[in-house]
Amino acid sequence: MPRIRAQFRLRITCGPDIAVGPGKIDLLEAIAETGSITAAARSLGMSYRRAWLLVDTMNRCFKRPVVEAESGGRRGGGTRLTATGAEALRRYRRVEQLASGAASAELRALARMLR
Repeated sequence: MPRIRAQFRLRITCGPDIAVGPGKIDLLEAIAETGSITAAARSLGMSYRRAWLLVDTMNRCFKRPVVEAESGGRRGGGTRLTATGAEALRRYRRVEQLASGAASAELRALARMLR
């Protein structure tokens, strides 16, 4: 019997742009873990250009940047989440938890309907 899994795909738009969604949140987490857009992109199997475009869109959509470059260090700098980026990440993951909890009875009922 296949394992059943429910997944919420929350996207928040800002005009024509997706300000934040599952892929962008995954990217923010990867940047927080690696300290680099390049390493984050690599860990998610996407090109640096794609990752940079996602970061650029987020930075344009939020009132304050979510990611910023750091200069210096042994390898010449890197990238880090700003306070806004860390808060956006935390709040997005919390919304996912709340939605999953609120819908748990309905999700179980739907799962019972599957093969």
